[in-house]
Amino acid sequence: MLIRSLSAIPFLLILVQREGGLHTLASVGMRAMGLRGVLNFFAYTFYYLALAALPLATTVALYFTAPLFITALSILFLGEKVTTGRWIALLAGFAGTLIMVRPGSDLFDWAALLPVTSGLFYGAAMVMTRRLGVRDTAPAMAFHSNLVFLFGALALSLVFGRGGFDGSLHESLSFLVRGWVTPTLSDLGLMMACGLVAAVGLTLLTQAYRMAEATLVAPFEYTALFWGVLWGWLFWSDWPDMVAWIGITVLIGAGLVLLYTDSRTQTESVR
Repeated sequence: MLIRSLSAIPFLLILVQREGGLHTLASVGMRAMGLRGVLNFFAYTFYYLALAALPLATTVALYFTAPLFITALSILFLGEKVTTGRWIALLAGFAGTLIMVRPGSDLFDWAALLPVTSGLFYGAAMVMTRRLGVRDTAPAMAFHSNLVFLFGALALSLVFGRGGFDGSLHESLSFLVRGWVTPTLSDLGLMMACGLVAAVGLTLLTQAYRMAEATLVAPFEYTALFWGVLWGWLFWSDWPDMVAWIGITVLIGAGLVLLYTDSRTQTESVR
């Protein structure tokens, strides 16, 4: 995360300069953008930790509790309308999550809670994006998030970098507390490439939520599940079992129903 964040800075500064200028970084919404960055930092940290222990497809699918949290948080903090259909979709979505997590069974892994927590923090960040997007630019928000990533990763490196907490731990915890290892040139290049991908990807995603309604943007995020299953199968031979597929279907179906009902509600309010 430290190398990724450092690598992203020059690309983000170019985007900031092209979209309003460097002065947009010092807007009155700096503190709010910083708070949004903290939410994103926790979201991505929990997501990365989940990847160390869970199949890629499972991690991606559980992360898609985010639209459920976006809807729930929008009801609480944005005063959006609650219909019976939305409540049913929300409950169905969380039921699908329970099917995938399998609490109480021998297959339960507490790491399954990590991508769900990631979805919660990401959902909160996107709700903030709706508010901040009225005033602040997408590159400015992405830059402040990346700045929080940089200092957060630096703090974690100072605490865990020497490997003093390493030991026989769960894969996720081991991934967090493992001591610093100097990366090979190829690994360093891949981590720096993550910085470029993050700089462009986060800016485009933030811009999408600024320019269009979440109900229009969010369905496209579900394409990540296709890629998650494909890459997991190609690189690690991971393939969801039948129970996981049932949970994935219920979760994705509930999310799409929520997006559809949100769209209809907004259309009716305009009329």
